[in-house]
Amino acid sequence: MGNLLGKKVAVLGAGSWGTAFSIVLADAGNDVCIWARREEVAASINESHENTDYLAGIELPRAISSTHDPEQALAGADVVVLAVPSQSLRENLPTFLPYVDDEAVLVSLMKGVELGTLKRMSEVIAEVGDIAEDRIAVVSGPNLAREIARREPAASVVACADEGVATSLQKRLHSPAFRPYTSVDVLGCEYGGAYKNVVALCVGMAVGQGFGDNTTASLITRGLAETARLAMNLGANPLTLMGLAGLGDLVATCSSPLSRNRTFGEKLGQGMTVEEIYASTRQVAEGAKSCSSLRALAARTGIDAPIVDAVDEVVQGRLTTSQLMDAFISRDTKAELS
Repeated sequence: MGNLLGKKVAVLGAGSWGTAFSIVLADAGNDVCIWARREEVAASINESHENTDYLAGIELPRAISSTHDPEQALAGADVVVLAVPSQSLRENLPTFLPYVDDEAVLVSLMKGVELGTLKRMSEVIAEVGDIAEDRIAVVSGPNLAREIARREPAASVVACADEGVATSLQKRLHSPAFRPYTSVDVLGCEYGGAYKNVVALCVGMAVGQGFGDNTTASLITRGLAETARLAMNLGANPLTLMGLAGLGDLVATCSSPLSRNRTFGEKLGQGMTVEEIYASTRQVAEGAKSCSSLRALAARTGIDAPIVDAVDEVVQGRLTTSQLMDAFISRDTKAELS
């Protein structure tokens, strides 16, 4: 694959991150068409240039349009951005694939591990679409949607097995407020992105119980160690986990009240049930879904994963958040770098 010379990008998913990323693409000079699952969301974007459901108060560039019709969204697009919830990817892909150009590059914004199969999102795309890895890329980094939409300076990583494709995408994404770096470590970027959501849930639980910076810093640090153990065992470059798609994303997601996963964890820490939280918001906290997948993956790989184990126990209702914190402190002591 070589240069991506087209100017139309299809963004499949009109949630907060898909919409914010569309702003980045438009600011970088692309024409963007967002596919929205609900017709009223598409109408709002086209008529008022605002996604009132997910990014209220943010004016969208005129280069962004929206449609509920996947064929219309994908017509003429040489880059296809997937921004649907990770656990619905396999179900949604067959709807889109008949209209995806044979040479188009598919870019995943999703941060999760599929339930059951334990596959990364790029692996699901490759399997369902029978698509070569040099046509699949991922974007990952400290990218909270509302801050990106407000055009606050940010950086991220665009990873693809084909470095030339990553470089071409980098040019298509580089806007005045958004700086992309390239990588060929797709695996490391995806595991870093999925794991940080679970760590953010745990940090949120601590914050919800009233604990302070010592507790949260300890959880972030041990969460990074846990992420690195699993990802490196599966083939990730350790430097990826120290970079934007690893530590950078972890810090942003664990530290910000804008983070859906941290907020979900805070509500658990305050005593709400998972069902009550789901009923109170239409936003998806990927960590609440991926924690069981990552737990199974760690068990299959033989990796010690106390944070993922404990978060999954809380999400499944088998452990309270106060019991979770007690369990961490009472674990057998060991050397930090073991």
